[in-house]
Amino acid sequence: MNLKMAAYLTAMSTTASAFSRSTLTVRRRAMTTVVPRLVSSRAAPASSSASNNNNFRLFSTAEAPATESSTAAEEAARAAAEAAARAALKSPFLQTMRDRGFLFQCTNLSELDSLLCDATSKNEAVSSYLGFDATADSLHVGSLLQIMILRHLQQSGHRPIVLIGGGTSKVGDPTGKDESRLLLTDEKIQQNTDGISKVFQTFLTFGDTDPTDAIMVNNDDWLSGLKYLEFLRDYGTHFTINRMMSFESVKQRMNRDAPFSFLEFNYMILQAYDFLELNRRYNAQLQLGGSDQWGNMISGVELGRRVDSAQLYALTAPLITTSDGKKMGKTAGGAIWLNADKLSEYDYWQFWRNTSDEDVIRFTKLFTELSLEEIGKMENEWKGADINKAKIVLADEATALLHGRESLKSIHDTIDSMFKGGKSVQASTEGLNRIFVSDDEVAGDGVKFIDLFVKLGLANSKKEARRLIQGGGAKLGEEKITDENAVLEEEGRCSGIKVVGHILFWCNYKVQRLEKK
Repeated sequence: MNLKMAAYLTAMSTTASAFSRSTLTVRRRAMTTVVPRLVSSRAAPASSSASNNNNFRLFSTAEAPATESSTAAEEAARAAAEAAARAALKSPFLQTMRDRGFLFQCTNLSELDSLLCDATSKNEAVSSYLGFDATADSLHVGSLLQIMILRHLQQSGHRPIVLIGGGTSKVGDPTGKDESRLLLTDEKIQQNTDGISKVFQTFLTFGDTDPTDAIMVNNDDWLSGLKYLEFLRDYGTHFTINRMMSFESVKQRMNRDAPFSFLEFNYMILQAYDFLELNRRYNAQLQLGGSDQWGNMISGVELGRRVDSAQLYALTAPLITTSDGKKMGKTAGGAIWLNADKLSEYDYWQFWRNTSDEDVIRFTKLFTELSLEEIGKMENEWKGADINKAKIVLADEATALLHGRESLKSIHDTIDSMFKGGKSVQASTEGLNRIFVSDDEVAGDGVKFIDLFVKLGLANSKKEARRLIQGGGAKLGEEKITDENAVLEEEGRCSGIKVVGHILFWCNYKVQRLEKK
């Protein structure tokens, strides 16, 4: 079946059989700080009782364009079937994915829902994995969505498998890249592996005593030992260039100026093989990932079916962008790293505090564990300038998940000392960002604060800058800026402007009210 067409069709499929595991009591478990260990296993392939169903069905929750052969009625029927399937979900994990905005695409959604529910009723756990390549020594906030999915999975009574891409990092994922990644040495990959492994212990419980205990594995264990000719003979026949070229990620790369190397082209095959190996070794039945990985994930599902007659599933989350279309996780100042040795707790808090008005509720659903009821109340009650309260809640909850709730005291003490006349201002502002403004930026008639805040990245829009001022969030020394039209201009004295979460130092400038005409 053609993948592009299949992604928008619904049809009957075989029900996957649940696997037998030891007794599980489903509950919300406290996250511990057990250091995750890389698990290495070379167990023999497990037999599968799933039937080899050639009528492989894809379900996509993404909006699908009408195909040439489809009618408006057929498209409407497809959309209605997808909506009904989403509404009928019963497993706690998939309900969470749907209700909090994680669910984008899924293969055989109804069957996966039945598998998860059946496992729970038998006190069993479904093993699901998500991969992270070791391309840097810390993950950034763009990977946090995937980590939250694993956390929700474990809290729903199933087992997360964290796959570190020590092997695939030697190739480099071409998805979404304008040019080839730089090839990393084995030493650098190991250093990066050590760095990115740290963050998972904060969000997941690792161990080997409970069926839901997370494990961490490295695909270098099986990829580096592959024999090229044997691998091509055994698995190469299951991939066609025609099919691989149909994937959107490949099309996008082919349309760019930079060459698409044969090395990178093999990444899709290696990722598909990962799923087969993880199913054989750890009975992984579900692969999780971002929607940009959809083609690679489908290849893994199909490879498992063709080689081992295994019923496997793939589920993607949408790629998260901000309301202005920018990619999540990076700012003008650089990446928002998750490791504390690369980004301070305060700067991490500030990143979330600077969320735009339009994104704050959506991000609170995705990146915190506040109940949907609480979030709904925030959305309904906090309007206008009060939306800043929601931003502080988002910043507090997101920071508490990563750095611990105890980190919030020092952050709030710093802010209180700046805005409420605390006595230890100098000592408490050392970790804050300093932004310096040149003479040229206030030459002539000066510059409005609302324009300056947007230019310096302290507000995402003039509307947001006005709300900042209306809410009392900007000061000149100890005097609040209350006029939205206030202007910064030159004068012979030193002053400081304080903005929530930042302290800016300007020399020889003052606030002047702009005369209304």
